[in-house]
Amino acid sequence: MELTAIHQGPALVIAPQGRLDSTTAPAFEKQLLEHLAGKSNLILDFSGLDFISSAGLRVLLLAAKRIGRDDGRFLLCEVSPPVHEVLEISGFLGMIEVVGSRDEALTEMSS
Repeated sequence: MELTAIHQGPALVIAPQGRLDSTTAPAFEKQLLEHLAGKSNLILDFSGLDFISSAGLRVLLLAAKRIGRDDGRFLLCEVSPPVHEVLEISGFLGMIEVVGSRDEALTEMSS
């Protein structure tokens, strides 16, 4: 799994590419936590994410808890229908805010 991380406005935007599963989740978690050091607002751009498993969901939960502890905001954007379905079935849509586009996420983060 590859990911890009950039600072845009008030948020750190991380865009993973590929699959977030039991094989890639440990490396993603490590990189995500390194990027989150000292940051409180995170946008995950899932436009390049093809698949997410329970291992990937665990990393999302970990990030949400960490950001919540720092009184920050955590948004997902550009979520594909298959990934959105996994988030819905697992109940994550009640815990993590999902918006359509990165621009929407940045606007939400600024308000």
